[in-house]
Amino acid sequence: MHIETLKTFRDLIETGSFTRAAQMNLISQSAVSQQLKSLETRYDCRLLDRNRRGRIVLTDEGKRFYAGCREVLERFQSLELHVRERSTAFAGTIRVATVYSIGLHELPPHVTRFMKTHPQVKVHLEYRRTNQVCEGCRDDTLDFGIVALPIRRSNLDVIRWQEETLVLICSPDHPLARRRRISLSRLQGEEFIAFERDIPTRKTIDGVLSRHGVKVNRVMEFDNIETIKRAVEVGNGVSIVPQTTVVDAVQRGRLVQLTFTEGRFTRTVGVVHRRGRVLSPAARAFVDMVTGAPRLPYGAVAKPGSGT
Repeated sequence: MHIETLKTFRDLIETGSFTRAAQMNLISQSAVSQQLKSLETRYDCRLLDRNRRGRIVLTDEGKRFYAGCREVLERFQSLELHVRERSTAFAGTIRVATVYSIGLHELPPHVTRFMKTHPQVKVHLEYRRTNQVCEGCRDDTLDFGIVALPIRRSNLDVIRWQEETLVLICSPDHPLARRRRISLSRLQGEEFIAFERDIPTRKTIDGVLSRHGVKVNRVMEFDNIETIKRAVEVGNGVSIVPQTTVVDAVQRGRLVQLTFTEGRFTRTVGVVHRRGRVLSPAARAFVDMVTGAPRLPYGAVAKPGSGT
């Protein structure tokens, strides 16, 4: 049996799609079916069934085999990295994706510092929506992603990084611009520029407003922080955003930021990667530099919410 067959089976289960598993392993869909059939023939049992909705489900034997596949693949990946560690400890390319609000305002100094420390490592940084970052981690096209939480994915591990303060922003000409602090209740009915509904930061902000019984008038919704800031700047409404994303605009007088009398509200930012993935030495060094975490023992995998 080839290690590639185990990987194909794992990818088939985790994606629930013959097509996606074929794409991830650069083979045809029929080859995925043939590999599955050869496994079932080898062990003389069915590993998969389909439910009433036509979705793939594991049989009892399939569940045991899937668990074993994951363990074997994780050990194999750790072995490969261990063998190559001396010659490639800090070389190669790190594949990272993040959202605009983090990538444009939080990551640049960390990337610059890392590249100065390890000039032989290339950092390939992409900007994607949160769900696309998670998908890239899941299918191993990314080493890891950095996004706003909460993220609940059974196949992802989370390394919590920091809590970013949320502030209200408005244009310098807005009536609220004369204040420095504001109560959430003052936002009742206020024209509001929001993140789109599927963005985690939107869910965090909606939760804050809901807990305080505040209903705003959402006049616009955007999928990135820069567009939101521009809409607020030209007077289309107010918004709540991470404070780190508006430092420059506030200093230049294009926006005004206000804190809340109720206290400090935050969004959690963290690093995500596929559960069980063993990060390369270079990738681990980058994550540790960003999060300020101590170096993990070789081959160790951070646990969800462990902070390490």
